[in-house]
Parts: sequence; C-alpha cells; structure tokens
Amino acid sequence: MALRFQNIKKKFGDLTVIRDISLDVGDDDFLVLLGPSGCGKSTLLRMIAGLEEVTSGEIHLNGRQVEHLPPSDRNMAFVFQSYALYPHMTVRRNITFPLIMREHKWWFHIPLVGYLAKRRIETKPDIRELVSITAETLGLTQVLDKHPRTLSGGQRQRVALGRAMVRQPAAFLMDEPLSNLDAKLRTAMRAEITRLHHRLGGTFVYVTHDQVEAMTMGTKIALLRGGDIQQFGTPREIYERPANTYVARFIGTPPMNLIEAQFQGDSLRIGDRLLPLPETAPRGDDRKVWLGIRPDAISLTTADAADALPVRVTLVEHAGAESLLAFDPGSLRVARDEDGQSDIMATQSGYSGIVAGDRVGLTLDIAQASYFDIDSGLRID
Repeated sequence: MALRFQNIKKKFGDLTVIRDISLDVGDDDFLVLLGPSGCGKSTLLRMIAGLEEVTSGEIHLNGRQVEHLPPSDRNMAFVFQSYALYPHMTVRRNITFPLIMREHKWWFHIPLVGYLAKRRIETKPDIRELVSITAETLGLTQVLDKHPRTLSGGQRQRVALGRAMVRQPAAFLMDEPLSNLDAKLRTAMRAEITRLHHRLGGTFVYVTHDQVEAMTMGTKIALLRGGDIQQFGTPREIYERPANTYVARFIGTPPMNLIEAQFQGDSLRIGDRLLPLPETAPRGDDRKVWLGIRPDAISLTTADAADALPVRVTLVEHAGAESLLAFDPGSLRVARDEDGQSDIMATQSGYSGIVAGDRVGLTLDIAQASYFDIDSGLRID
C-alpha cells in the first residue's frame, strides 16, 4: 500500500477530532477525504503532511513509517486552499523554488533567494528542462516570465500545482484547492487535476466538502463525520450502496429520499400502498425500515393510479436538461434533512409542465432501492 493509516487519533486538549481511523490507500489511488466543516478531514491531511502531530497511531508511506518525521523529510507536496505564491517572483521562479530549497536548504536566507533562483536556473539544464515540461503539462508555457498578480485564478492554481509537481513527491496532498474559484473555473480545474493524476500516477489525497468533486475526481472516497469514517470505498460503491442514512443523504444531488416503510412478507407497505418486493430485496416480518430511493428512480403518474403514492407538488425548478420537483409527503413519514426539510424529491428530463399545487402520483422503482434500520440508520442487506 502506498499510504496506510493505523489507528490514527488526534486530540486538542480534551477535544477528540480524529477517532481511531485506519485506512489503506493503494498505489495510484486518488483518495478524497469528504465531509462537512469540522469533521476532521483537513486535520487528517495535515497529520499526513507533518503539520499536525499525531496523538496516537501510525502513518506509513510506501512502507516507511513517517508520523515521527518532520515535513521536509516525508517527500510529500502540499497544495493549499490559498495559492501561496511568491508575488515578487515570476512563474518560472515560483515553480523552480522548491528544487532550489531542496538542494540548498541550509542556505535559506531571504536576501539570497532571488540571486540563488536565477543562478540555479542558468547553471542547471536538468532543472530548467523539468520546469519547462511541467509548464507545458499545465499549459503555463506562455506565462513563465509573468508575475502571479497578472494571472487569473485558474492560472495561479496551476502554478501552485506545478510547484508541487516539480518536487516529484511520493504523494500529493491538496486541501480544498478549488474553493476560491468560480463555478465554471472550478469545473475546468477538476478536469485538469484528474488528467494530471492520470498522467503522473502516484498517490493523491484531496480534501473537499463538495460531494460532486469527490464523485467526479476520486478513485476512493472516505466520508467523515465527527472524526469517524462513515464509509470508505469507490464513488460507485458509496453512491449505490450507502452504508447508512447519513451517507445516503450526503452523497447525491438531490439527496436520496428516505421514506418510512414496513416489510410484510414479500411486500413492502408504504402508507396505504402495498408494493411487491423484488427477489433481491431483504425481508422481515412487520419490520419498519427507511426505504432509500434516489430522485431519478421516481416517476410521475396520475394521483389515482394503482400502486402510486398520491402527493402534492410544492416546488418545481427548471435546470435546462432536467427539472427538480419537490412534493409534500402528506401522511407519509419522511426523514428530515439537516435543514429540517422533509419533502420528497424527484427529477424529470427536460422542462416539466407540472406546477406547484398540482396533485400527482409517484411510482417508485423498488429494484433500485436501499433499506436502512429505522433506529440505527445502518444499511440492511
């Protein structure tokens, strides 16, 4: 394994931030640490980098135990949320600077920095070639002699990535590097970082609170809550087989609907409707469960249709390629989200002709459903 966490714990005084986390990250994995603010994901990343001490446990990188080593000896590159570029240096010197400091770290004296950078670029063809290749990879060749203040936000973030790349580290660590960018640029940079991972290989560890970033970029996701890992797996595993109701509601836009239901032999009772269970579904006599159903597994019909759940439309949002609809669950019991909302959500392709106030029927594709224990919230298989 390229990166291994063994029983990692972190405390700040009496406050426990990380609770006994163990993970194995493979070679060439893109691990995303996902979760809301305060869940411990950035603290875990900073412990990997050596910026925070580990209270207990071990961190292994390529078979070497590193939690006791200083950051400079861990061979990791860190890309921060802020670009943290040197404003008085050109893009070329910003990218070259880590190589200079690695070779002359005992010379670190601010008045010498400019002279040292210039001299090393002129006398080290291998460094110059490495910087040129890195700039070409990131599309920065045309701006190498410009200063950061003249660049766009996306270009500055690419310079920060280039500065990490030239070090050729054993692992890339990124702490929400796209959060300062606008939506369009953030989408473009997601693709840039994904392509970069495909080209370079190696282990990437990426922190974000954005589940869309996690699903589109990661090969593995660790979803954290309150310092604990709720689920670890591939994006597809976490989306299709959430381990509990928290994961089910956190992953997916809109989130999964959780509707109270009851097993009755080979059927499932939802409100006053009795729906047949597919062969692959669990069974349990009179057991109440949360039925987890994605918005795209719900179709609309007339309110009086057989096997349909009658509801009233409360909101319709048109987003071009699809429409998002919200429904008052009426007598159905539905799990509330963190904002206290308990609407049932569904999506339709294109522009929907339905308007708020209409009464319709919801048909659920039970074959795509998940089931969760009503008390613990854990998945039932």
